[in-house]
Amino acid sequence: MREGPGDEGQAAVELALVLPLLALLLLGMVQVGLVVRDQVLVTHAAREAAREAAVDPSPDAARRAALAGAPLATDRLQLRVANDPRLGERVSAELQYRSPTAVPLVGALLPDVQLNATASMRTEAPSSTVSPSR
Repeated sequence: MREGPGDEGQAAVELALVLPLLALLLLGMVQVGLVVRDQVLVTHAAREAAREAAVDPSPDAARRAALAGAPLATDRLQLRVANDPRLGERVSAELQYRSPTAVPLVGALLPDVQLNATASMRTEAPSSTVSPSR
């Protein structure tokens, strides 16, 4: 099929119009992937905090465990632990994290995303006080 007169640059113009939209779509997908990764990390950190709070009633222990369990920014993290010190009762850890939207172009268009996770565990005696059974 022969091109008509004046059609030489049509493909280049179409590419120039569509390429920025495709780049923005790709950057948006990268940002969504980073937020999903942070949600997984927040869930894991909440589980670690609840596990530590189940064996150690000090408030700092759960926060240290949450931060050790996932590489999250400490200034964006809020942890609330509701524990019942009685043996066998449930302790819960509720974690809130502001996931940054830092991907170029997309980050400027979107605010930070608020992520939440809750985990609960049954309280146990600290491992140092448990006697081994034979």
